[in-house]
Amino acid sequence: MKTIGALALAAAGLVTVTGSLETPMVGDLFEATPGMQQTQDWDWQGTVDRGDAIEIKGINGAIKASGASGSQVTVTAVKKGKKDDPADVRIEVVEHSDGVTICAVYPDARGKKNECAPGDGGRLSSEDNDVSVAFTVQVPAGVRFVASTVNGKIEAGDIGADVKATTVNGDVKVSTSGLARATTVNGSIQASMGRADWSGTTHFNTVNGSITVKLPDNASTDVSASTVNGSMNTDFPLTVQGKFSMKNMKGTIGDGGRELQMETVNGSIHLKSGG
Repeated sequence: MKTIGALALAAAGLVTVTGSLETPMVGDLFEATPGMQQTQDWDWQGTVDRGDAIEIKGINGAIKASGASGSQVTVTAVKKGKKDDPADVRIEVVEHSDGVTICAVYPDARGKKNECAPGDGGRLSSEDNDVSVAFTVQVPAGVRFVASTVNGKIEAGDIGADVKATTVNGDVKVSTSGLARATTVNGSIQASMGRADWSGTTHFNTVNGSITVKLPDNASTDVSASTVNGSMNTDFPLTVQGKFSMKNMKGTIGDGGRELQMETVNGSIHLKSGG
């Protein structure tokens, strides 16, 4: 399994970590001036097995990840707020059979409990809280990276395993030697994959933004792409199925065998070789 970080994760299952906070000395305690930005930092380090995932779940704030040369996963978070107190937003670490999930958990509201859980589990809502939490992650080779937020961009560069990135308001930029999937609503997607041997279908979807996907030169996949306000182009020779237009494209690269879906409404689609 995993050895979870230097911060005492003695309790099995769900663990709440306060991390290291930048707080004033006792003699310097003060009340925050209205409108003044308050900041708190948090950090965690631990080991995640190869093939397992480090998952980051936020609501307000960007997520940035990069490959790490060692075996340790390092996660830092910077919490900032004006009207609301950053200390009210806690960072929780959950160890599970598929890896480690770290969440920004905002105060409960309207009788609904917020809970950190992997994947689609749990519940996370900010309920008009103005605190933002920006995560920075160092990901060792072989560890999958999963990131989701609502208001914030996601960047994952030089990752040595598969990546899944989901946001609503923000761009997504991914570069990995493995596979990738990315979804946003208001933002563009740039993804470069070092492998193209996924099973089934891999998706890249947005509404307002362009999509650029780079695949290895030897990729074989069925391609489905569509846009309403934008153009499409591909570096690969494409065997077209049915009618071809600059708004909708269906075809096959190489021998096919899997499906690549790219969809946007307002933006162009670019399929590039050399991932």
